Amino acid sequence: MLQQCGMGFGGFALQALLGDRAFAGFDANGVDRTVSLDPFAPRATHFQPRAKNVIFLYMDGGVSQVDSFDPKPMLDKHDGKDPGQMFKVEPTQFNNNGTLLKSPWAFKQFGQSGIPVSELFPNVARQVDDLCVIRSMTSKFSEHTNANYFLHTGSGLQGRPSMGAWVTYGLGSMCQDLPGFVVLNGGLTPPGGLDNFNSGFLPASFQGSIFRPENQPVANITPQEKSPSSQRSKLDLLAKLDREHLSRAGRHDNLESAIRNYEMAYKMQSAIPELMDLKSEPDYLKTAYGLDHKNDATRIFGTECLVARRLVERGVRFIELTCPNVGSDRWDAHGNLRDNHSKNALAVDQPIGALLQDLKERGMLDETLVLWSGEFGRTPFAQGRDGRDHNPFAFTIWMAGGGVKGGTIYGESDEFGYHVVKGKLEMHDLHATMLHLLGVDHTRSTFRFGGRDMRLTDVHGNVLTEILA
Repeated sequence: MLQQCGMGFGGFALQALLGDRAFAGFDANGVDRTVSLDPFAPRATHFQPRAKNVIFLYMDGGVSQVDSFDPKPMLDKHDGKDPGQMFKVEPTQFNNNGTLLKSPWAFKQFGQSGIPVSELFPNVARQVDDLCVIRSMTSKFSEHTNANYFLHTGSGLQGRPSMGAWVTYGLGSMCQDLPGFVVLNGGLTPPGGLDNFNSGFLPASFQGSIFRPENQPVANITPQEKSPSSQRSKLDLLAKLDREHLSRAGRHDNLESAIRNYEMAYKMQSAIPELMDLKSEPDYLKTAYGLDHKNDATRIFGTECLVARRLVERGVRFIELTCPNVGSDRWDAHGNLRDNHSKNALAVDQPIGALLQDLKERGMLDETLVLWSGEFGRTPFAQGRDGRDHNPFAFTIWMAGGGVKGGTIYGESDEFGYHVVKGKLEMHDLHATMLHLLGVDHTRSTFRFGGRDMRLTDVHGNVLTEILA
């Protein structure tokens, strides 16, 4: 029917809601949410939020912590030695373990905080006083698909709602002509596929809507009708027929939400072309983001970052950015570490630095939480001769803006960067902290499913109060 209206969105469609159970529950003020079934309406928070929006910079494949934000002089000192002589070596994904491998990149201290950053990230390094670098993140999974599900949904199993879906379910959206959860997919869908962005058992309207940063961002975005009035008439007729059916069948969320779905699709046909038209952006800013860079991947990710800022300006609640294809296997450096990480860093460093600076200059960083993370880290010893295997025992992420204390380091890995020795965190702690910054108590943001009140953090998670500004 969406196709017939000129409003189809192919595999990336906003879908009708799942049924009566979809809106069971109460908002933060105890108001019965079944009274208003608009999934996009803004909702009350549990307490005063620090952040209103989230930009998640997803580094697919697992960035090496010891080559990015967690320098380890002991690797320089013992480079080439047997790691088994230094510490107990855990089983790895491929068990093709070589010797200890020092970082090919030098580290320098930056900013007033003096936080060390490797030469892979010169542009991000200039924004280091706005970063909270967390060196003590862990995962329960060492394989990409399960680790991706864990990062995105708080569960290593397929089928749970993504954190973007949980955020928009709890808070609604501040934008009424775009989805509340948008994924800017620059070319690489992560292992685990679209279930990383799914709504699971939450209403389908909270799932991530996937936009391409170049060419046609969404399928069927161009109306098929010859005039807006013709399309509007067709949409009005559909709404009338649905309402007549409602009057006979009684209240039914599937039908009511279908009407809203058509309306959202209609609005998106106007909103998305305007969103993606970057002609109004000044040339100096497009250059800063890398839109005229000679490297294709930098241009693609730069476009993602610039569009992410424009989505935040329009009130979209949760935006995730995926990595572009750089001709190597994401950040997954099982071999040729130098080439892999150099290409990936070239693609993302300049755009991320520009995004942070742009948000700050516009006064938007204070209310926008920026998260940079992969699904796990890498081993401090080589896989084979010149790669690094998966390491779930310690890896580094960072957060900026949105109520986070900038210019700080939290947690600590051991002297080789292999295991966490101080401030150990799990995904549930990250999710609890993100929700807290958005004004949501993670223990109270629940959805009744399968006879149980489900939540993003399951029965775990502690807010990391030490990093709050």
